[in-house]
Amino acid sequence: MRIYKFGGASVKDAEGVRNLVRVLRETGTEKTFLVVSAMGKMTNALEAAVNAYFEDKDALTSALEAVESFHLEILRELFPSEGHRVYREVRKLFEEVRGFLSWNKSPKYAFVYDQVVGYGELLSTRIISEYLNEQEIENALLDIRRYIKTDSNYRDVRVDWTKTQKEIAALSGSSKLYITQGFLGSDDNNFTTTLGREGSDYTAAIIAFCLNAESVTIWKDVPGVLNADPRYFEKPRLLNRISYREAIELAFYGATVIHPKTLQPLQRKEIPLYVKSFLNPLNPGTHVGKGIALEPKIPCFILKKNQVLMKLSSLDFSFIVEENISEIFKLLHDYKMKVDLIQNSAISFSVCFDNRFGQLPELLQHLKGKYRVKHHEGVSLYTVRHFDSKAIASLLNGRDVLLEQRGKETVQLVIKT
Repeated sequence: MRIYKFGGASVKDAEGVRNLVRVLRETGTEKTFLVVSAMGKMTNALEAAVNAYFEDKDALTSALEAVESFHLEILRELFPSEGHRVYREVRKLFEEVRGFLSWNKSPKYAFVYDQVVGYGELLSTRIISEYLNEQEIENALLDIRRYIKTDSNYRDVRVDWTKTQKEIAALSGSSKLYITQGFLGSDDNNFTTTLGREGSDYTAAIIAFCLNAESVTIWKDVPGVLNADPRYFEKPRLLNRISYREAIELAFYGATVIHPKTLQPLQRKEIPLYVKSFLNPLNPGTHVGKGIALEPKIPCFILKKNQVLMKLSSLDFSFIVEENISEIFKLLHDYKMKVDLIQNSAISFSVCFDNRFGQLPELLQHLKGKYRVKHHEGVSLYTVRHFDSKAIASLLNGRDVLLEQRGKETVQLVIKT
């Protein structure tokens, strides 16, 4: 069984859905399992609906209408006859969303989020499955929530591997073309759960692990894994081959082309991962596997913007010791800061982190009672794997470096922007 994952950019409109069909015609459909994300930016649009539900009920109706109109426009391009059954199925899904929001009594944002946002994937897979049928590509549409079982820590769940493997293993041995949703699972009460943003890659890896798949292919709008993000760096180059370990390193430092959780189950069973362009499906793309040397061996650049750099020192100039560091990390955890770099000396401790949930003022107030605190907001963190002097010089270019940390393979620079 091959696992194909198509992200939101690949099915963002009717032409994207038609292109998915072209990819399948060129690469084949036998023993293939499609994992599909929400179309375009629909996850963001459904998040806006959830926010309106909690903060501005008057805006909820228009938020949902915008999502419905988006999907209906795609339907009209793919299915000119509005008598087609797919229109009824799509409207039924929207009735379910509105019904849930009308009877829900839970005040918990994360629970409501998971019940609503997951409809992006349910809609996309329903539409694509019906279009495949129209194109005489027989397929079986599965509700992944029946197969991937999780705990109830909504928005940040853990997979119950024992239950999940048992459910998914029942699909082994089939030569059907399956299509299902990425990002979703369900708990013991059969409420929808989500695997985290960009979790569709993880879904593909879970299915691959449970079915002992021959490979996973992630179809992207780039040629494969690049050595730099083309949005921020000029003339990025394709990495033809890369090891699991190197891919995990890049993901750890913030490269976004492969979801960090995706690689672990694939590595455990040595399942090859391919990252290819959905515009040029026959091109080789990037092959990720066991013990593969990086090819070509060139510097790899990763940029994380809008970071916070904070330097702490004791008020009496005493040493920063294990007790202090433990306390600092606990506070960073409590205030939901994602730490990307740390550096300490005898009397100071520096940390660069992502203020994801906007709780920096509260954290600073807490720390200033015990430490001397200096901080810079809006800094950029550059990480270069396999760096050389030319790579570092290209980043500096007269910029103000606030902190530098070097290892054998990696250099990190916090730069004031």
